[in-house]
Amino acid sequence: MEYDYSQIINQRAQHVFDVMLPRVTADQLNQIRKAFELAREAHAPQRRKTGEPYILHPIAVATIAAEELMLDASSVMAAFLHDVVEDPAYPIAEIRERFGADGAYLVHVVPQAKKHTGEESKQVANFRQMLNSLQYDVRALLVKLSDRLHNMRTLSSMRPDKQMKIAGETDYFYAPLANRLGLYHVKTELENLSFRFRCPREYDEIQQLIVRDREQQTARLTRFCHQIRTILAQNGISAKVGFEYRHPYSLWRKMHKYGDDFNHLKYRHFTTIEYEGGNADRDKEMALHIYSILTNHFNEKPGGISNYIDSPKENGYQSFHVKLLPDFGRWQEVHISSSRMIRNSQLGCISEQSADVIASWIDKFRNAIREISDERIDDDLTFIDKVVTSFYNDDIMTFTPKGRAIILPQKATVIDFAYEVAPDLGNHAKYARVNGFLTPVRAPLRRGDVVEIFTDPDCHPTEEWLDVAVSYKARREIRTYLRNCPIPRYNRCPHCKPIPQEEVIGFREADGRITLHKRDCPTAIRLASQYGDSIVSVDFAPTDTLYPVTMEVRAVDRAHLFIDLVDCISNTLGLAIGSINTSTIDNIVTLRIAFDLHSISELREIMAHISSIPGVDEVKETDL
Repeated sequence: MEYDYSQIINQRAQHVFDVMLPRVTADQLNQIRKAFELAREAHAPQRRKTGEPYILHPIAVATIAAEELMLDASSVMAAFLHDVVEDPAYPIAEIRERFGADGAYLVHVVPQAKKHTGEESKQVANFRQMLNSLQYDVRALLVKLSDRLHNMRTLSSMRPDKQMKIAGETDYFYAPLANRLGLYHVKTELENLSFRFRCPREYDEIQQLIVRDREQQTARLTRFCHQIRTILAQNGISAKVGFEYRHPYSLWRKMHKYGDDFNHLKYRHFTTIEYEGGNADRDKEMALHIYSILTNHFNEKPGGISNYIDSPKENGYQSFHVKLLPDFGRWQEVHISSSRMIRNSQLGCISEQSADVIASWIDKFRNAIREISDERIDDDLTFIDKVVTSFYNDDIMTFTPKGRAIILPQKATVIDFAYEVAPDLGNHAKYARVNGFLTPVRAPLRRGDVVEIFTDPDCHPTEEWLDVAVSYKARREIRTYLRNCPIPRYNRCPHCKPIPQEEVIGFREADGRITLHKRDCPTAIRLASQYGDSIVSVDFAPTDTLYPVTMEVRAVDRAHLFIDLVDCISNTLGLAIGSINTSTIDNIVTLRIAFDLHSISELREIMAHISSIPGVDEVKETDL
């Protein structure tokens, strides 16, 4: 069947013009029409994989930008023209002359970047270009998201390998980015489309389970919605009440997170209550009023409240969630939201059209991107991991003891919290109290935690902190501190672990650094037989640097033995104990004590002191 594509093209383009008509001036609308005509001319000979004229893709992207994201005239022009500049017949200078600097800038940023070097993939170069554009104008990313959304909606025409590539990019980069920009519906659709093409069998299975469960649950969920609607009406409140099933990807993620199958997964669906919104204060009062009314009629699950109105997610999402018990005996999650809150969750950073609000969003993301770009990036995967963590789907809101809200990525630790409050606080963090409980700085945090940081001028970041820090602000500050630390003259063999004043031998490495070994180290003996010319004499003298040592003590058990050992190490010798492990078999005690020291002479002094304790039979250094 031969379609009249000319008519289809004109109708779809006209729809874009009709959508934009109430929001733009006559001159702007004329420019949008000219952008469409130029795109139509440029793409005239091209076809998509489906066989359709290529121009239908730019029209679809412009439709998403205009209708779903409600972008401005320049953004819609860029949506029409986003692929035109890849044709050398239409240089960016010509676009600038025809459509002005604003439109030309957006058109220039949106296309995929070319591969610049052999060290960086085209995908990563593309991500870098888009994120750099955010330092100037968030609209460039919104047009790119419109482009990606339409590509995902039509991905079925691509080869399976291309589907996997594009779906992987989407799930790992574009969906979290949409979420961070507050575009919840775009994020959800991108996630599900990605899941559909990455794992089609699992997607279809969950989709079928949703259909079956919906058939089984619709009657009683409809009754529950009717009860809520009636109760609210009796209290003079008009609201839209319905229920929604979570999408396949969301359910799949929960199944993997909690280890449940579909039938045992809690909250596969939720009930929505939408009331007419006003200003922020009125919306909060109404949400709490509705909550109060409903809990007079339904039992409320203890601890089942999530107040995203007072503590919105970092992407701006607001709603009041509560779990209620209907007459069919299963807890139901209820989302209470104003129309303003729902609109904001759909349009995110562009939901409020004031220049101040948009500027604050741009500043927020500019800072996030600057943190990423300021830190040295060793490879493509590291760069992408940094971006994804920065735009991670779920944030946690924590608090200082004075009530200041601190937004952190999911799985953030006390270290992340300390650096988010102030760099000096992080650089000297020693321990914390989380909700009043003593907590190490490496401990993970949860939403709602109240965190108090305690510092010590002698405490400083270590390499190990990089393994537990999640936020880029924390990781950047830790790396900066470590880079400014004096570089040790020597590397120590990781197997024999020599300490100052031991008999050591050095081997000069290719980079000029010297690696120290004990003279009886098997690795040193092997190296000496192969690379004798690299041997150097070394005087490994003590400095202020501390070295970890583990000592094993065997003794006859008696009263106060443990107290005497600790008193000797801590009070007599003034050493900080890292850990003590003990075991007793038939009155023979074995203790392994870890602490830090400066030199071998200090170790011998410690061993002599411990050997003099009554009951101690043997003291030796151990690697255990």
